[in-house]
Amino acid sequence: MQASGRPTIKDVAKAAGVSPTTVSHALNGKGVVRRETVERIERIAADVGYRPSAIARGLQKSRLGLLALVIRPFNTLDTYLPTGVDYFLRMAGAASLAAMEHGYSLMLVDDPTKPGTPLSARVADAYIVTEPFENDPVLTYLAEERVPFVTVGTDPARRDAFPAIDADSQDQTALVLDHLVEAGAGRIGFVIGTDRNSWTADSYECYAAWCVEHDQDPLLYTAPESLGEQVGPGALDFFFGPEGGSGPASGGPAPDAIYCLTGRHAAGVNAEAARRGIRVPEQLLIAGASGALQNMTSRPSVTVLDLHPEELAKHAVDVAVALAEHRPVPDIDRTVVPSLIVRESTTRA
Repeated sequence: MQASGRPTIKDVAKAAGVSPTTVSHALNGKGVVRRETVERIERIAADVGYRPSAIARGLQKSRLGLLALVIRPFNTLDTYLPTGVDYFLRMAGAASLAAMEHGYSLMLVDDPTKPGTPLSARVADAYIVTEPFENDPVLTYLAEERVPFVTVGTDPARRDAFPAIDADSQDQTALVLDHLVEAGAGRIGFVIGTDRNSWTADSYECYAAWCVEHDQDPLLYTAPESLGEQVGPGALDFFFGPEGGSGPASGGPAPDAIYCLTGRHAAGVNAEAARRGIRVPEQLLIAGASGALQNMTSRPSVTVLDLHPEELAKHAVDVAVALAEHRPVPDIDRTVVPSLIVRESTTRA
């Protein structure tokens, strides 16, 4: 193994008792290698932590005309198809069409650093990584391999290190908070996720600043994004206290408005409020930052933001193609302004 500690193709060949050429053929699908030998080499490569970067770089030099989209929130959800959420579908569809406009194809891939990830996930000409996590290993891997990439949302720990399209999460939060105040809110609770990305961090920063400005202690309930609508009972216990209990678990007065960072959380809070007899919007205003189908079809329907993922996807593809072709990167400071979709949950007579 090299002094750097990084496994090489020779290390895999030595462990497998074959030549480096056989390893290369087995991992890139070229040549004639017996199936059982291929499977054994793949297992050994995974065990020693070898990444076939030389193969990927060789393919990239010949330009495949292929972009890869990595949607990082999928890696903390319990499903690739969260019920009612169309944000990811809209982004992937728009990115695919925008790529075709440039003469490229787009491939939706999982985390390319995960063990067992197919080689196809590592050979794109450029990558688009959405909502990367803090110190995201995917960005580290792509940077180390010198593979071009752009992010939608920034890595909170490395905000200026990589090309990024800022989704302006603080502006999104300010837009909703201002609307809730205009609708009559005086004390706003916030239901936030646990993903360590810029969307979560920046949204909380804006909320915390709003609390200081309005002389309110932050009233924050944190729950995993994967909890979806099941967040309702826990959130209402925190804000209003358990049914028949002695008061809010938060220890302070109950809010008259709740802002949820995901549409499924907003749907869960809305449903639990109805079950407890808390009248929305008369007693409690509810809004979400990112919508779901449930927010539109529930009664009352729930106010949400449209984050316009189609525009974000188009900007990201423009940058990714420029990077892949080693051209000057187009302006990535273009602001995508969200739209507030006002519904029954924040509309008082």
